[in-house]
Amino acid sequence: MSRIGKQEIQIPAGIKVIKNGDVLTVTGPKGTLTKTFRDDITFTITDKAINLNIKRNDKFSKSLWGTYAAHIKNMIAGVVTPYQKKLILEGVGFKSEVKGKEFVFALGFSHPVIVKIPDTITATADKNNITITGIDKELVGSFTAAIRALKKGEPYKGKGMRYEGEVIRRKQGKKTV
Repeated sequence: MSRIGKQEIQIPAGIKVIKNGDVLTVTGPKGTLTKTFRDDITFTITDKAINLNIKRNDKFSKSLWGTYAAHIKNMIAGVVTPYQKKLILEGVGFKSEVKGKEFVFALGFSHPVIVKIPDTITATADKNNITITGIDKELVGSFTAAIRALKKGEPYKGKGMRYEGEVIRRKQGKKTV
């Protein structure tokens, strides 16, 4: 049994939750999020809370129960306060800037790396600090991870991109005899 799925999800004031078929829509002051859910889980939506129950007592339905509850909690939290991730770009000659709806990176390659910013995400780059903000937790996390994958922090000099608060383990390097 899912401990997370059993819990009642509270709906704050000013948030509207509507289920139409397989699509759940959460509307709040910061925007609207929609997500499609399978019919293995039943939703009971009242004015103040959402309850989830499983239809079939099989392993797959039980695994979706807690997952769907976490998705709904993230959707409700996102339309109230947007999610934010920060990246730090370290290294001589490494630069980042936002031009319109695109990131332009100088990462030590022979060419600039250009990444298109999704419409629902707000991104800023001041000096070598990159901030990515949006109401969809999944999209913010995956976009931030995709940017970090362009130049991960390397263990010898610490150059590259890292999350704020992430510690890159340093290696010693070659010893001269």
